[in-house]
Parts: sequence; structure tokens; C-alpha cells
Amino acid sequence: MTSIGTGYDLTNSTFSPDGRNFQVEYASKAVENGGTAIGIRCRNGVILAIEKIVTSKLLKSGANKRIASIDRNFGMISSGLIPDGRHLVSRARDEAASWRTNYKCPIPSSSLAFRVGSYVQAYTLYSSVRPFGVTTILAGWDSETESRVDGQVGSRPKAASGGQRNAIKDGGPGLYMIEPSGLYWGYYGAAAGKGRQTAKAELEKLDLSSGQLSLEQGVKEAARIIYAAHEDSKDKEFELEMSWISSSDGPTKGRHEQVPKEILDEAENFATRAMEGDEDEDTATGGVETMEE
Repeated sequence: MTSIGTGYDLTNSTFSPDGRNFQVEYASKAVENGGTAIGIRCRNGVILAIEKIVTSKLLKSGANKRIASIDRNFGMISSGLIPDGRHLVSRARDEAASWRTNYKCPIPSSSLAFRVGSYVQAYTLYSSVRPFGVTTILAGWDSETESRVDGQVGSRPKAASGGQRNAIKDGGPGLYMIEPSGLYWGYYGAAAGKGRQTAKAELEKLDLSSGQLSLEQGVKEAARIIYAAHEDSKDKEFELEMSWISSSDGPTKGRHEQVPKEILDEAENFATRAMEGDEDEDTATGGVETMEE
């Protein structure tokens, strides 16, 4: 039986005879039209970066932020339909605030990914709603040490927020990507958007699972990867937006913050030089092949 043109894509709650949910597949296609977004898990922190295509010369530079803070130690980035991404930011903030109210401590990165993923998945079950047309990347740092909590959410309980048990410390960097189906996985490096394949190939070259990449070097690599992914649409101008989260003894003191302008400018210069170097190598290779012929 064929499921093309037979109406199985008219509602979100119907499977085709071959087990496909076309509405979810269409949502994934919407993500592919968005700017490239990446997340990199480093030895001492996490980095988020996104390619913001400049659609009009009237847009103010530096405005229209695409990376949002969910809690003091969490950031979120989305690729796809921007309004859908903003709605998920609002939902994630509600989940983080609810966890603080109930448990008097920051929400763990795995729990936040589970809650947001479950919310996204619920929008694939009913015919009265449509799936979210975004892929979301969550980055956070789960505290390894005790920290004070705002008086607004009460006093900290005796149980340690960082998962401390008999001198055993848990915590550290967390990076999760949530797809339009609600599926989420933990990653060392994640990529979404139009340049996903290029970005994924570059991330795999970094050997992130070894845990050797520092946060400072990761900022430069993130800029280089975004510039490489932009090559497919290099006729369009873009802005690079980037944020980071470090350990409690790092540059952000465990908080999610925008990368300082001077560091971001240095990373963009590094990316530009790297791209020019690749172009020179391609030109030299082409010249050698011509001479051999």
C-alpha cells in the first residue's frame, strides 16, 4: 500500500500503512531551512553557537537574540521556526522554575531534557495540534559543589544539590538535542539546521569524547564550524551568536553567559583565516592537477 497522496499527512494522529507520521517528517524539513546551530561539550564547559542569516539590511546588528537562558546554569538554542523555539524557551523556563520551587535546587540537565522532550512529544499525539518545527539544543552545567539558593525559593535542604553522596561528586557539563518527534539524546557535539551535515562532519574530527578540548579552544572551533557550514549559502550575510557555560572555577563561574565580544571577535578572525587557508589549499591542489594533465 502506498502512503503518498492518500491523506495520511492531513492529521497528526494518524500513521501511514508503512508506519510513518508525515507531520513529524514535515516538521523536520522545516528545521532544515533554519540557520545552523551547534553545541559543543568541552572538558570544562559547554558552548552554544548559531548562524543568524541577515534577511534585511534594516535589522539591527546584535538584536534578535536566538540563544536564551533557561536558568542561571542553562542555555537553549533552536533551529527552525523561530516562534516555535521561543515557545519552547518559555516552557523550559517554567519547568526549571517549577523544579526550584519543589526541590529548592537547580534542575539537572537530564531532567530538563526529559521534561521538554516529553512536552514536544505530546504535540505529536493529537490531531488538534501540530509538531514543533524546531530542533532544540540544551546546554547546562550541573553543579559539583554546594551553592547558595535565592531566598525566593527557600532554604537548601540537607541533601546536596550536586548529587554529593559520601564524598562522591556528580555533575559537570550536559548537552542534549531534542528533535521535533520529542526524541532526545545526550551528545558530545550536536548540530541542527541547514548546514547540519557539514557541521556534524567537523564536530566528529574534534574527538570530543576524549574530553581534551578546552572551553577557550572550543569557542574558536565553534566559530570555524559555523563558518564552514555557511559555505553552502555564502551569498547571504550572517551574524555569529555564541554563549558558553563553564565550571564553577571557570570564566563564567557556572553561569550561562554570552561569549564576550573580544573573545568572539578573536574566534571569528580564527575562523576566517581557517577558511582562507582551506581555499588556498584547494587552489593549489587544482593547479597541480592542471600541470599533471
